[in-house]
Amino acid sequence: MALYRRGNVYWISFTGPNRKRAQRSTGTKERVAAQELHDKWKAEVWRVAKLGEKPRKKWQEATVRWLRETSHKASHEDDKLHLRWLDRFLRGKYLDEIGKDVVEVITTERLKDEVKNATVNRMLEVLRAILRRAVNEWEWLDRSPRVRLLPEPKRRIRWLTRDEADRLLVSLPEHLAEMVRFTLATGLRENNVTHLEWSQVDLERRHVVIHADQAKARRAIAVPLNGDAVLVLRRQLGRHSTRVFTYQPPTKKGKLPRAPRPIKHGNTKVWRKGLAKAGIQDFRWHDLRHTG
Repeated sequence: MALYRRGNVYWISFTGPNRKRAQRSTGTKERVAAQELHDKWKAEVWRVAKLGEKPRKKWQEATVRWLRETSHKASHEDDKLHLRWLDRFLRGKYLDEIGKDVVEVITTERLKDEVKNATVNRMLEVLRAILRRAVNEWEWLDRSPRVRLLPEPKRRIRWLTRDEADRLLVSLPEHLAEMVRFTLATGLRENNVTHLEWSQVDLERRHVVIHADQAKARRAIAVPLNGDAVLVLRRQLGRHSTRVFTYQPPTKKGKLPRAPRPIKHGNTKVWRKGLAKAGIQDFRWHDLRHTG
């Protein structure tokens, strides 16, 4: 049985040269299109078995393997965001169909979102890394297209003056202000602060432990706490059993107070409003680490 219907969609089924049953959905209701896919796939299976050609792999297969093999990366969550965006252009494509013209279309479309060149480049770097691994490690491709990155401005370093820091702290709600004070005192990254747990805190020895899977260098580090950092932590005691920094949702009229919620992000709309209120421009949460 070469073609058969399952519901409204045609499926392919045949025995390959290696005596193994090959079966897959064509994804189409049209018999003519399904027959074309059948002939194409059967010929491909034959060339792989008899001529030693590499089996064609699709983009989805590459992304699944990439995410599995790079789950340890500090940028793993960012990679997933980039891959979700790329999926609208690459879903269903074979890797050998991703050429220079496709990369240029992707670059142009991403720029239409009015993002910076650096944002586009981070996405292109993920795409390039997957294609290179498909060539060099997985041996799914003979070669990968050249992925040209966009020009970026030279690295900027921005910090707060003492006056700017004071203005910012009074312009933020208390839960964000406390996180800012702690970041200024420790130099920790946003994710390390927002996801800090009490199990990582040692107030007696005055340090917090950043685990290897939380650190960019993938090595555990003990960060010393100065007096300002210790005071911030002591003010958080008793608010949550696990997480250090939390947000107290407003109490609705006639309702009991809701339990504090862990904070997921510092760089929020409220943060940006606080910057505007304080009259601070060209400043990101990450820049807090440059202010000593």
